[in-house]
Amino acid sequence: MKTSQTPHISIVSPVYMAAAMLDELVARIVLNLTPITTSFEIVLIDDRSPDGSWAAIEEQVRLDPRVRGVRLSRNFGQHRAITAGLDYCRGEWVVVMDCDLQDRPEEIPALLAKAEAGFDIVLARRVDRQDRASKKLFSKVFYGTLGYLTGSRQDSAIANFGVYHRKVVNAICAMRESARYFPAMAKWVGFRTTTLDVVHAERGEGSSSYNLKRMLDLALDIILAYSDKPLRLTVKFGLFISACSFVGAIYMAVRAIEGKIQVLGYASLIVSIWFFSGLIILTMGVIGLYLGKTFEGVKNRPIYIVDDCIGVGVVPETV
Repeated sequence: MKTSQTPHISIVSPVYMAAAMLDELVARIVLNLTPITTSFEIVLIDDRSPDGSWAAIEEQVRLDPRVRGVRLSRNFGQHRAITAGLDYCRGEWVVVMDCDLQDRPEEIPALLAKAEAGFDIVLARRVDRQDRASKKLFSKVFYGTLGYLTGSRQDSAIANFGVYHRKVVNAICAMRESARYFPAMAKWVGFRTTTLDVVHAERGEGSSSYNLKRMLDLALDIILAYSDKPLRLTVKFGLFISACSFVGAIYMAVRAIEGKIQVLGYASLIVSIWFFSGLIILTMGVIGLYLGKTFEGVKNRPIYIVDDCIGVGVVPETV
């Protein structure tokens, strides 16, 4: 049962390289939530940003007691920072949003209204993404690949922004695997889900910290964590190569019987060795990646480590 101290709505936002935007972010959140309810909290998670974001969060907590701050011991990544925010928030409804103002606080009332109409999850669908062309292209390719490998429909217009009921948040928090990808986890837990088209804004200041390498690393982690199809495809490809080799052996045997075989060329032999060696290394590499992820998981290290917190009423802990 909710107590008088439990907020109706929690806003969870991971913070990285956004010190200059936090004033506007908090002000716009407060402006849009106040007409709905005065019972809300804003949980800002500093993913060990090097630009003074923690000092900005401390200032926001000082100005408004409804703001709460959690600082991680190092940069753990956006999705682990979201997990920290979900662990620390208390609201019946939880809004997850980015801190760069591309997720517009003005969309929160419509998302909440949609949720309270009978849905446990309302995902914000960005109808016109204000991102670089290269990022949008990479996103479409990634979600198309992820959808194929997982056998589920993926929408590149949907990311973290959305409204989630407390039971959804509890289910996601119960998933303590090391590989974290919030949209996939929200999709996996199920519950009554819908989408709502929203306006996507340009970034408030600066540029995204997601460069090509970080996006590729994240994509690889997600595919390995949520699909075993690469292993299945490797098996199928191996069977295909074996079948081709068997057909080729029969063909060569028939030609030998007919006396049409001459001395085999050096080039064809070398090409065959390189091809099958590459295939073996590729297969071992795919298996090695899965073994590596399994090794990482069985170490059972914490998903994140808290260095400091302010306004949350708890001591720093390892989770």
